Amino acid sequence: MLEYIPYGKTGYFNQLVTDFLAEHPQIRPFYTYSPVHPDFAAAIRARQHFDTPRTALVQALEQQYQDLEPVKAVQDNITALLQPNTFTVCTAHQPNIFTGYLYFAYKILQTIKLCTELKQQYPQHNFVPVYYMGSEDNDLEELGSIYLEGKTLTWQTSQQGAVGRMQPEGLEELITTVKQSLGYAPHTEELITLLRKAYLEHRTIQDATLYLVHELFGRYGLVVLVPDNPTLKRLYIPVIKDELFHQSSHAIVNDTLEKISAHYKVQANPREINLFYLQDGIRERIVQEGDQWKVLHTSLTFNAASLEAELEAHPERFSPNVILRGMFQETILPNLAFIGGGGEIAYWLELQQLFAHFKVTFPILLLRNSLLLADEGSQQRMEKLGISVSTLFKNTEDIVNDYVKQHTNASLVLKDEYTAIEKLFDELEVKARSIDVTLIATTGSERKKALKSIGKLEHKFLRAEKKKFAWQTDQIRQVKNKLFPAGSLQERKENFMPWYAQEGPAFFDRVLAAINPVTDQFTVIKY
Repeated sequence: MLEYIPYGKTGYFNQLVTDFLAEHPQIRPFYTYSPVHPDFAAAIRARQHFDTPRTALVQALEQQYQDLEPVKAVQDNITALLQPNTFTVCTAHQPNIFTGYLYFAYKILQTIKLCTELKQQYPQHNFVPVYYMGSEDNDLEELGSIYLEGKTLTWQTSQQGAVGRMQPEGLEELITTVKQSLGYAPHTEELITLLRKAYLEHRTIQDATLYLVHELFGRYGLVVLVPDNPTLKRLYIPVIKDELFHQSSHAIVNDTLEKISAHYKVQANPREINLFYLQDGIRERIVQEGDQWKVLHTSLTFNAASLEAELEAHPERFSPNVILRGMFQETILPNLAFIGGGGEIAYWLELQQLFAHFKVTFPILLLRNSLLLADEGSQQRMEKLGISVSTLFKNTEDIVNDYVKQHTNASLVLKDEYTAIEKLFDELEVKARSIDVTLIATTGSERKKALKSIGKLEHKFLRAEKKKFAWQTDQIRQVKNKLFPAGSLQERKENFMPWYAQEGPAFFDRVLAAINPVTDQFTVIKY
C-alpha cells in the first residue's frame, strides 16, 4: 500500500528543491527540462546531435566487466550502447562500503524503472540504466561508515586518497559485526557470502563495489561505469587542458552563482582549477602559482610543458571535482537524464552555462525518489494512537504536544488568559500615560513579565498533563525513532541490509514496483 506526501510538506527538503520541482521563475532559467513533465522526445533529439564516443565507452565497459559473472541483460545493454538509437539514464554515487544508505538502492532502482517506462513510450529506441561510480571521492569519513540496528559501524583504516582505489583490508571484522547484527534472518547467510566475496576477494573498493552492485542489480540490466579509467579520461583531455591552462570554468560558473545566490544558498563554489591530481594514496588539488602548477601537500611541481606531457601520458591522474564531474559523465555517456538527490540537483543547477560553453548536451534533471518503509508493527501503533504517517514528519516533541492537547480534557492553551492580560495592560498603559508618560515603559516591562509568567504556567500545565499520557507519548517516540532514526529520514541513515536479510532480492522488486520515476511526491510504502 502506498501513500504520497508532497515534498514541500515533509519539512525535510529545502526551498531550492521545492522551487525546482515547482519550476519557480527564479530558478527555472538554470535547467533545460521540466523535472515533473520532462520532454524526453526533445532530449533524445538534442542528444542525437552530440557525438558520443560509443566505441571507447563500450571497450572500457567490456574491460571492467571481463572478470564478472556474465549477466545477459547487462551484456545486451553494453552491446546496445554501440547503436546510435541507444541512450542512457544515469545516477551517480560514491562507493560507500556496503552501499551506505538506503537511498543508494532507491536511486539505482529509479534509474532502472525510468528506462523500462521510456522503452514503452519510445520502442524504436533503447534505454540503458547506468550507475556512475564516484570512486575518486576521498571523503572516507562519509564513505567508510554505515548505520545498522541503531549503531554506526566504521571501517578502521589509515589509507588516504581516492576511496575507490583503497584496498578493502580490515573489512572482514566489520562483516562479522554485520552478520551478528542481522541475526538469523532468512537471507542473512546469502548476504554475508555476497559481502565476503565482494570485499575480501577484490583488490580495491571500486572493484568490490562493482561486483556487489552487479550481483544485486545486474538482473535488471544495470550497467556500472567506473570512470577512473585512462581510456575514458583521455576523452576528456580537451576540457582538462582548458581547465589547466585557461581556467574557463571559474568565471563561467561564478557568473551563474551570482544569479542563484541572490535567492538560495550556493551548493558548490568553483576554484581557479577544478581538478585534483590522483595517484594511489593521493588526491590533492592542483593550483597554479605563476608559471608553475603545484599539487598541494606534495612536492610535485610542473611547468606548462611537463604538465601537458603528464596529461597526455596519464590522463587518469587528473580527477575532476564537483564542478567538472557532471560534464565528464555527459561527455562519455549518451545520456538523457540524470537522477540525483537535492544536493546533487543544487550543484547541477550551477553548470548549464558551463555545458553550453563546451557544447555538451545538458540532461534532464530528476530528483531522486524519497521513500519511507513503514512496517506493520509501526502502522499498528499509529492506528492505536490515531496518528497518520504524515504526522511523523513533524518534530517529535511537536507531535507529542499536539497529541496531548488534542486528547486532554484540560484547557492547556491559555489563550483567554493571554487576552485578559493584554486587555488589562492596555488599560494600565492608558492610566500610566495620564499620570506620567515615563511610566509607560515600566508598564510595558511589566506586561512582558506577566506574559512570560503565563507562558511558563502553560508549559508546566502541558508537562504535567503529559504524565497522564505516558504510554501514548512513549509509543509516539518509539515509532518516530524507528521510522526516523536519529531524527533523520530513514533513507538517509539506514542501510538496505536488514530488509534484504528478511526478503532477499524480492525487497528490491517491491521497492521497484513502488517507484514513480518522475514525481514531486514523497512515497510511503506500507508493508
